[in-house]
Amino acid sequence: MLVDVEKGRELARNERKIGPSDPLTQARQVAELGTNVLICGAISWPLEMALTSAGVQVVSRICGPVEEVLKGYLRGQLRGNAFLMPGCQGRRRRFRARHGRGRATG
Repeated sequence: MLVDVEKGRELARNERKIGPSDPLTQARQVAELGTNVLICGAISWPLEMALTSAGVQVVSRICGPVEEVLKGYLRGQLRGNAFLMPGCQGRRRRFRARHGRGRATG
């Protein structure tokens, strides 16, 4: 799901499918959609590194209903344990949510 966000508010959303392929191709496809932030649960290390190299901020190990996760992101509240995947306490990388215009996918 792609969500256009500006100043902490949702402007639009739509769904896109990324085809099965190698991590570099997947990262390029995600970046070409104009994605600034990817919010996801589990992600492979090669794909996460490819996305980061393509300029996409990855917020991983997130779980919960999509609408609640999106609200948490828009409020800058994904940092707590409320959305952290079970078993991931203490192993999460830090991130800084961008409050400018961008797209979040998940």
